Amino acid sequence: MKPALAFRQPHYPSSWQALPNGEVIKKAIEQELAPWWQKFFGYHLIKLGALSSEIEIPDCTINHQVSISIKNGLANVVGDIDDLPLQEHSVDVCLLSHALEFSLDPHHVVREANRVLIPNGYLVLTGFNPLSLVGLNRLLPYRRSKTPWNEHFFSPMRIKDWLHLMGFEILADQRCLHSSLTGKVSTDSLEQRWHKLAKNYLPALGSVYVIVAKKRVLPLTPIKPKWQIRSGFRPVKVPSLSTHRELMDTKKGQQKR
Repeated sequence: MKPALAFRQPHYPSSWQALPNGEVIKKAIEQELAPWWQKFFGYHLIKLGALSSEIEIPDCTINHQVSISIKNGLANVVGDIDDLPLQEHSVDVCLLSHALEFSLDPHHVVREANRVLIPNGYLVLTGFNPLSLVGLNRLLPYRRSKTPWNEHFFSPMRIKDWLHLMGFEILADQRCLHSSLTGKVSTDSLEQRWHKLAKNYLPALGSVYVIVAKKRVLPLTPIKPKWQIRSGFRPVKVPSLSTHRELMDTKKGQQKR
């Protein structure tokens, strides 16, 4: 297994148009997440990264939505997603859409999201599935020099393992877009028989994964001390050598009398 830390600075795309069939990927993610936004409650929702900033969330109950990025004009706050300018436990929902593949230290990005989330907050992650047609394209030499195949893809199992170590509960692990995403992909082509069969019978091989996790924090229950009346300290009298001599001298004196 390759280390998660990248050996060079990844080329983070400034928008979905910078990715092959980026608009198709964006619409597929929005369709997968549409039922979830109505289930989230709270006060603050943040979108981390340029790609997350463009994800439309029309039916979310959280009105205050903030985008944090350094490469997108839609961002409300200019900042790095691996060093968030937010207080600890201040966000209810965090969206990380295709940010880990283009991060220098993706594990640290997830830790930062975990830091700013409140207990029982929600973390939404999307990315490219290496165990799919998109992942197989990385084996072709001429694909390795093109975006996004020149970056590191993380499997959903590895992402979920990171989340489990941080105390997250996985609520959903979904796949979409059973396509290699090469060439021009349209909505009509995704409705073909092959895509429908793959979606029904090979759901785990979707090119894009969508993970929804909930941050679980176990509260510390204080244990009340049981007050007991302890007996006072009473040293045990052990006869010493000097005490033995004093007793012998006392007996000798009595005998002389």
